[in-house]
Amino acid sequence: MTSLSHAPVEPGDRKKPMAKAAFKAWLLEGMPHPSDKPTTSDGEAHKQQSWWRVMCLTGLDYFSTLGYQPAIAALAAGTLAPVATIVLVLVTLFGALPVYRHVAKESHRGEGSIAMLEHLLPRWWGKFFVLALLGFAATDFMITITLSAADASAHVIENPFAPSFLHGQNVIITLVFVALLGAIFLRGFKEAVGIAVVLVSLYLTLNAVVVAVAIAKAAESPILVNDWWGALTTGHGDPIMMVAIALLVFPKLALGLSGFETGVAVMPQIKGYPSDTVENPVGRIRGTHRLLTTAALIMSTFLVTSSLATTILIPAAAFQPGGKADGRALAYLAHQLMGDGFGTLYDISTILILWFAGASAMAGLLNLVPRYLPRFGMAPTWARALRPLVLVFIAIAIIITLIFNADVNAQGGAYATGVLVLITSASVAVTLSFRRKGQRGKTISFAIISVIFLYTTVANVIERPDGLKIAALFILGIVVVSLLSRIRRSFELRATRIRMDATALQFTGVETDGPLRIIAHEPKRFSAEAYQRKLEHAINVTDLPAAEGALFLEVLVDDSSDFEQELMIQGVERHGYRILTVHSSNVPNTIAAVLLHIRDVTGLMPHVYFRWNEGNPITNMLKFLFVGEGEIAPVTREVLREAEPELSRRPWVHVG
Repeated sequence: MTSLSHAPVEPGDRKKPMAKAAFKAWLLEGMPHPSDKPTTSDGEAHKQQSWWRVMCLTGLDYFSTLGYQPAIAALAAGTLAPVATIVLVLVTLFGALPVYRHVAKESHRGEGSIAMLEHLLPRWWGKFFVLALLGFAATDFMITITLSAADASAHVIENPFAPSFLHGQNVIITLVFVALLGAIFLRGFKEAVGIAVVLVSLYLTLNAVVVAVAIAKAAESPILVNDWWGALTTGHGDPIMMVAIALLVFPKLALGLSGFETGVAVMPQIKGYPSDTVENPVGRIRGTHRLLTTAALIMSTFLVTSSLATTILIPAAAFQPGGKADGRALAYLAHQLMGDGFGTLYDISTILILWFAGASAMAGLLNLVPRYLPRFGMAPTWARALRPLVLVFIAIAIIITLIFNADVNAQGGAYATGVLVLITSASVAVTLSFRRKGQRGKTISFAIISVIFLYTTVANVIERPDGLKIAALFILGIVVVSLLSRIRRSFELRATRIRMDATALQFTGVETDGPLRIIAHEPKRFSAEAYQRKLEHAINVTDLPAAEGALFLEVLVDDSSDFEQELMIQGVERHGYRILTVHSSNVPNTIAAVLLHIRDVTGLMPHVYFRWNEGNPITNMLKFLFVGEGEIAPVTREVLREAEPELSRRPWVHVG
């Protein structure tokens, strides 16, 4: 009889773990080690492109709003839509554009305005502030994916050649578009810029044709123009009153401001000058300025002309929910003025760019989340990989689509809220930047811009609170997941790099024939008596053989909210005692990292000596999580146990 321990392994049994390992390797492909430097922040991990080509990538988000913006403007402002759109364009060119040109200069690694605000609030407050902004950024980008896909489905259904069975299937079609987007990102997205150039070029060309024909048609129909002008002047009075009402309506048109945050997020994609340096990439910054300015000018021209043409030529009833021009005003004109053949070509172009606009938003999410949350210790380690994040974002997009029933107008408020909060925060960041530099004139100018965007944000939230509710859910989700991830990763080694100065190397190299004896000392008492008492305690209650050769290790906690950081071990001498000092965000994880580094550098086995901490264990646990201290000895041992599974190579921990 064959024993159980020597039973033959079936081929199927071998394939299961192999398949599981292969799937895990595929899922986590490209995930850097925590200690690796993020090359993507400096544009070294991918091929860089000319600024105008990258403009097409960010234009997927920005230019695609032409698919629904004119209809939303007409629905919100009626005959006043062209005037309100002019106000939007003025705010774009003289508000958002200058703000983001400065953001590009201050945050040229693609972090966006969030990075400029990260250091305004210290410690944990700063981290939670960043999490809140990430919540609004997630709202912006996620709603971009779902809203664009929903509008693409509307263009599919309203096309006269669309099969009848598609009517009323907006949700299903939108979910298919979202799933296809996820499939592309799971496969890889190396050719995004090339595809974007083709789609944006075709889309803008077709829009130029439609708008030109529509303006010519309006010029040939003075009756329509007179009817519009009469309704405008009769309903809204003199020009001053028109502008005043347009300012009130303006927050509803804020969708036309999208794309600026994406514009700075894709900065690492832009090719700079050969003389560019990491700290001062002049060419990349200038290329980004050209990108932002050109995109803003193109979009502003299209917004004004398309709003004028659609308001004059399309009956008001067609803009209402369920109407032929609902969410697709320019497509309506393309069919009406140039026939169903050209209209179908326009529909196809619009469907593709709206669907692909989700790719621009997904790229923004994949840029922001790995840049912040893993560094804060507030995301699982797999969040550094692309594919798991794609799966998470697609799942969220599916939920949002189901909640909003793939309704473009219903999602407009949430989208505008995310866009406006990010632009407002960028304006405030730029204002504070000029204030720190002592440039009073620019400080006042950008403070005025900040007030305008703040008003717009508040007005939009009051008018359409759904956006704030969605953002609040994102923020709550991010905070909860972040804190749980931080707790789960509490016992990780957090040092990205460790260095020792000459004195520290000398101290650790003194004993060459035995273990290194290291006494953990709290850096609050630096008197000779404090060191002597600590040494005597270690000798009396542990197996420390003698005072000779003992080293003290002191960890000075700077910002306990930080997670990963470089460590510099310095050697100092006080009162005749040799001391290793290191600045860090926490004590036990740092001690464990230092012990392992000393072992690897010297080849000697470190022994560390602790005293038991006083106080309630639960209080000490909370102190460890949020202050970086607490139960030092047991946590140090646990970090060492997880970092070094081989017992014979694990530094020894002694507690008395």
